Amino acid sequence: MKLDTHTFDALILGGGGAGLRSALALTLAGHQVAVVSKVFPTRSHTVAAQGGINAALGNITEDNWEWHMYDTIKGSDFLGDQDAIEFMCREAADIVRELEHFGVPFSRLENGKIYQRAFGGQNLNFGQEQAHRTCAAADRTGHAILHSLYQQNLHAGTRFFDEYYALDLLKDTHGNIGGLMVMNIHDGRYHVLQSRHILIATGGAGQVFRNNTNASINTGDGLGMVLRAGLPLQDMEFWQFHPTGVAGKGMLISEAVRGEGGVLKNSLGEDFMQRYAPHAKDLASRDVVARAIAIEVKEGRGCGPNKDYVLLDLTHLDDATIKQRLPGIRDISLTFLGVDPAVEPMPVFPTCHYMMGGIPTDIHGRVVTPDENGEQQIVKGLYAVGECACVSVHGANRLGGNSLLDIVVFGREAAKTISHELHQNRREKTQQAGSPETALCLDAVRQRIARWQNPAPSTDTLAAIRKALQHTMEMGCGVFRNQASMQHALQQLLLLQQRLEQVTLSDHSQVFNLQRLAAYELENLLAVAFATVHSALNRTESRGAHSRVDYPQRDDSAWLRHTLYFSAGHRLDYKPVNLHPKHHAAFAPTARTY
Repeated sequence: MKLDTHTFDALILGGGGAGLRSALALTLAGHQVAVVSKVFPTRSHTVAAQGGINAALGNITEDNWEWHMYDTIKGSDFLGDQDAIEFMCREAADIVRELEHFGVPFSRLENGKIYQRAFGGQNLNFGQEQAHRTCAAADRTGHAILHSLYQQNLHAGTRFFDEYYALDLLKDTHGNIGGLMVMNIHDGRYHVLQSRHILIATGGAGQVFRNNTNASINTGDGLGMVLRAGLPLQDMEFWQFHPTGVAGKGMLISEAVRGEGGVLKNSLGEDFMQRYAPHAKDLASRDVVARAIAIEVKEGRGCGPNKDYVLLDLTHLDDATIKQRLPGIRDISLTFLGVDPAVEPMPVFPTCHYMMGGIPTDIHGRVVTPDENGEQQIVKGLYAVGECACVSVHGANRLGGNSLLDIVVFGREAAKTISHELHQNRREKTQQAGSPETALCLDAVRQRIARWQNPAPSTDTLAAIRKALQHTMEMGCGVFRNQASMQHALQQLLLLQQRLEQVTLSDHSQVFNLQRLAAYELENLLAVAFATVHSALNRTESRGAHSRVDYPQRDDSAWLRHTLYFSAGHRLDYKPVNLHPKHHAAFAPTARTY
């Protein structure tokens, strides 16, 4: 196998908001940076983020970062690390102003300040009244941020490997991360990219569930490569089901709709959220609203001929508000439902939206793993940011508007860390008169590649296995879970793994490169599914998005800790939640009500 080799100061895997923010900072600092992206960067999933980005700017009402911090900790069902949450909320106002200077066209108030809308789970004065904290560019905020960051990277001179697929991390003979194997999707050729600083920003893995809001590219590629490198994933039992997906299809209907005054109604015409969250109502935390919708449908108050959805009603809003502040939502409703939301309500039902777990990191973006004594050790040269990472600022449930904040805050911070390390290494190399690079070990990834190069295709297909995987996860590990449903899902996953091991591909096919891509993605999705089910089975409580009907209560005495999953032997380990912020008193876990 002939391999082209390229060397860079830093490699960024993923061309979404997290990767582009990191790449921009590193390029501007004078480093040679390459961004590897499975799709053209502006097609990354950040483009689909609709509602906005949180920051306590106080443009509509008084606000401060401490209230934002409290809401995020409470929203996480107290599983979020309070030092990381504090850091993110303190940085928020500065990061939004920075985005404004990068060219993000935020919507404006009449006084010229950035428009901020109401979002679920966010309050003033530690839970007293609804906050307007979410900075918005109509309902296309992610689109605006992603395009602005991409243009800034082009101007700065960042190198892009567009439509290249990252297979696996490469280690040197000393076991240190030193490079990456990638495949050019166009011609199928493999390349080795060398760097002592690799940042994973590959996004989420929502395609593990049948109904989801995620792009088809969200297949957990960074998660799979980390597991194959022998490193753990954290808190993979926590998947957010967004309350309002397009019924039967899954596409996102943003929380911005409820932030602008939309109301959920059942078949009786009731504004049913008053029963589940008397104070916050439709703007309660996402896990609360999703469970409420699921209960309404389960108890027979759903709408439609099959009573399998509820209605999101904004017909009481004026047309100008809908067209000015929710134009993208209106387009989605017209396109996929044939419904004009200004005229009639939209059918909605919870859909898989966001992965709270991921690659464990510290607040500087450095990947961490426990040593033999259980102490957290930094993995030299490896970093992760964005949805693929778990810092953990979202804990058991993410607040809307915090995902865009997460990617740019920690994308920038990881870049600062890498830049500092690069300058330090250059000083050390100068003092040592230059040390030779250590050869990379390619055997494992070559075996993985060879596994799919077989001239005799099998009768089973990747598409059939992927469909079965998604159905298994939706039935066994959805909005509500129990021992029996998850145990059955685990048994099905073992059978699917056996099926995948028997599948072969023909290299005579004209679409062989795409078949290989699908195979690599399916390997990653299956690894993510195992991590999810094993982690969820062992957590015998309900917390945030992890809702077990057989263990309905939160159990802080036993489960105020993070799950660590290792693929070798499906081993589980645990570490405590960080309850010690640096600049503010800790928030003790309390009952979570809205």
